[in-house]
Amino acid sequence: MTSSRAPKVLIVDDEMGILDTLRILLSGEGYDVVTAVGGQAGIDALQFESPDVVLSDIRMPGKTGLDVLAAAKEANPELPVVLMTAQASLQTAVKAVNEGAYYYLHKPFSNDEVLAICRRASEARQLTRENTALRREIEKRTPGSSSGGPVGSSVTFRSVLELAQTVAPTESTVLLSGESGVGKEVLARYLHTHSNRSKDLFLSVNCGALSENLLESELFGHVKGSFTGAVRDKEGLFKAASGGTLFLDEVGEMSPATQVKLLRALQEREVIPVGATSPISIDVRIIAATNRDLEEEIRKGGFRSDLYYRLNVIQMEVPSLRDRKEDIPSLVHHFLRTMAERV
Repeated sequence: MTSSRAPKVLIVDDEMGILDTLRILLSGEGYDVVTAVGGQAGIDALQFESPDVVLSDIRMPGKTGLDVLAAAKEANPELPVVLMTAQASLQTAVKAVNEGAYYYLHKPFSNDEVLAICRRASEARQLTRENTALRREIEKRTPGSSSGGPVGSSVTFRSVLELAQTVAPTESTVLLSGESGVGKEVLARYLHTHSNRSKDLFLSVNCGALSENLLESELFGHVKGSFTGAVRDKEGLFKAASGGTLFLDEVGEMSPATQVKLLRALQEREVIPVGATSPISIDVRIIAATNRDLEEEIRKGGFRSDLYYRLNVIQMEVPSLRDRKEDIPSLVHHFLRTMAERV
């Protein structure tokens, strides 16, 4: 094992005998094992557990192994899923692999076969994690590279970056203001990569690009059947970004109803998915951005003052290019280099 933490394996099957056998086998080899009886239970477990490998039977009543595979890939596209079946067919195997299965295991299988597959899958998962962490570390150490970090050395812009370096390691909510196109998301990513949350996800959503209902579903998640088209439970961005950073772009475009729900999430540190009744705890840092004058919007009645004060813990004004013209040569060079690397 390449990680100091025991790899977690989620086993999904409708036969208790298989679950017990695999649990004993994998636990004996040092794995942290979670079991789920049936496909729906496996899908539910994905919402609460963070497995390194999923081992699932294909043929189960109700939700099948292919449904578990789809849910796993929706939750984390890099999560290895091994599918098992006693009734192997080339067509099913091809379908499973095409839909993203890591491996296809035919029952009955030997203990050595299961252990070898789980070892390879968990090592692949750990390697992916290490590569991601390495890329983030490189980005952190080389801001302004082709990775998309802030570019500029003008006095105006350097003062913004210096403030960002001071603010980044804190847990404070940050409100970025400035005209459209000045690089607010670039600065938000800079704050994330220099924070204590840099090993976890940076997720973003444009609050002005989605309808009210769709935005609430994206932010808070929803439960199956809560509205037309909700064919399965969906994890919201607040939950998906757990441990990391959530960037709310164009936060001034939110409807009054969504503002209320966002305020509650910030105050209580929990969200209630659309159609659900039980709250879910969240651990995420919020960075918001707007090109509007939110204080003017408050006076007009278009934005809640209590939400504004929750978001405006630390405010950073991102200067426009007309206020930092000396940075134009650096930006031109950066964009030319980025385009050349893509050719």
